[in-house]
Amino acid sequence: MAFAEVALGQIRSLRQTAIPRNYEIWYVYAAGYNCSLNRAINETLARNGKLTESDLEQIYETYLSPIRTTDRIDKLGARVINEIDDVMTLITDLLGMTASFGDSLKGATENLSAADNREQVKAVVGALMTSTREMQETNKALEDRLAISKVEINNLQHSLEAIRAESMTDPLTGLGNRKYFDRAVEDAVALAIGEGGPLSLLLFDIDHFKSFNDNYGHLTGDQVLRLVAMSLKQTIKGQDITARYGGEEFAVVLPNTALSQALTVADHIRRAVMAKELKKKSTGEILGRVTISVGVSLLRHGDTPDSLIERADSCLYAAKRNGRNRVICEADPECSTDFQTRVA
Repeated sequence: MAFAEVALGQIRSLRQTAIPRNYEIWYVYAAGYNCSLNRAINETLARNGKLTESDLEQIYETYLSPIRTTDRIDKLGARVINEIDDVMTLITDLLGMTASFGDSLKGATENLSAADNREQVKAVVGALMTSTREMQETNKALEDRLAISKVEINNLQHSLEAIRAESMTDPLTGLGNRKYFDRAVEDAVALAIGEGGPLSLLLFDIDHFKSFNDNYGHLTGDQVLRLVAMSLKQTIKGQDITARYGGEEFAVVLPNTALSQALTVADHIRRAVMAKELKKKSTGEILGRVTISVGVSLLRHGDTPDSLIERADSCLYAAKRNGRNRVICEADPECSTDFQTRVA
């Protein structure tokens, strides 16, 4: 709701039309997870003092439009198809040359059998050598073209993988985004059920995050998010999965991890975040320390990804209701399965 209020406030103050596109731009701006979009908006406002309809359209198309990624994939796909078409054309030509060469061999055999003198044999051999040389040149051209196509297709494959990774990555923190998390937790739950192993989920939220944005601005809020993400990257290794779940919420999926181990990991993350001192880059002012609240759930028989997330979410808000800067799991008495009033 805080992000929504900021978005609507920006639309009002800049006298923009309240259409879904503009709301989405300002909501993402308020959430702060798309640093490139924020930078573009800040630079345009600093330069012109306003955002025109053209500016908004360009920002949306550049940083938010799903068509942009689709277009990039389509263009790469078209290049792959063109490469395949070129190679198939060469192969078709080679098949024709092979058939022609076969006919030449057959004719040479018949002509050699009918040859009466040395000159006739010499003529047959000369024609055969010409056909052989043409066949060698065609084979060499195909070999060279296939080598070029292999390199090109490998490059295109890397580009597609880069686009896929980009579409799954939160640009501000470098962690997996919500789309990545949704797929990862679904796969992890299916694997844990299939193998019968434990699986734990951590959901955590930055305490009093709104106050950082209100008191120090969104750039400081971005710094807080990056600080937490850095702590996660330094703490979580191996097969464990990390993602930015929402605005100031993060998630960690822990395959093959029992509840007691998950609690240890969660508290390790909490302490790692709290150990870092936040400093305002522009002034060097010390802003204090960041704390997080963590909810932990363990996969049960009959669970789905949604039910696992729901219990971790309930534990997270129990941690916030009980003073913040703490870890609570579903086995703790403070965590109730009832949906109580949640603290923002």
